[in-house]
Amino acid sequence: MRFKDVFSIIGPGMIGPSSSHTAGAVRLGRVARGLFGEQPKSAEIVFYGSFAATYSGHGTDLAVTAGLLAFDTDDERIPESLQLAEQSGMEISFQASSLPSVHPNTLTIKLSSGRRRCQMTGCSIGGGNIEVIEVNGFDLKFTSNYPVLIVYHVDRPGVLASLTRLLSDAGINIGYMDVDRKARLGRAATVIETDGAIPEKLLNEIKKLAHVKSYDYIEWNGGEPL
Repeated sequence: MRFKDVFSIIGPGMIGPSSSHTAGAVRLGRVARGLFGEQPKSAEIVFYGSFAATYSGHGTDLAVTAGLLAFDTDDERIPESLQLAEQSGMEISFQASSLPSVHPNTLTIKLSSGRRRCQMTGCSIGGGNIEVIEVNGFDLKFTSNYPVLIVYHVDRPGVLASLTRLLSDAGINIGYMDVDRKARLGRAATVIETDGAIPEKLLNEIKKLAHVKSYDYIEWNGGEPL
């Protein structure tokens, strides 16, 4: 966990009551929407731990819905997010469940539109900060404090070397990287947080790399840290 300054502990500008139960939940919703690439038609939210026990009273359901609508943490429309989601045509449901050995403020977001699907599990770890721990069945950890690139590929020699070489040649510094694979030489995914935004031209070059199947990319604030 990286704290940039005192505001990383106090929390961001937000609509309350809690940085963990509202601001963090908004950011989790925004990241899930970013991974999906657009507003979904359907969203299923599963809460665990403290989230499961208090999500309605603390407005966590409103907060994560606001994130799925691409609202920021201080958006005054957060209290009306459920109504606004319905008006926009997004169907959303909530349920409480249990998941062993996770942070108390954890949720899973399942998004769909037609045949498209996306699933993300993440935690609100305090001060509005979050940590994603799973994306589309891969155990990948990242904070989204910086631009996030997730590359889905086949586990083959040289894939990561080719990927990091492209970024290096473009002058983009890698701040963090995590890899998960389903089996040796099977499906794999790599998440990279960079110190600056990745241009679209470079993203297209990454997609053309051998054994790369697809990618997700999220960045806000022009690539500046959140």
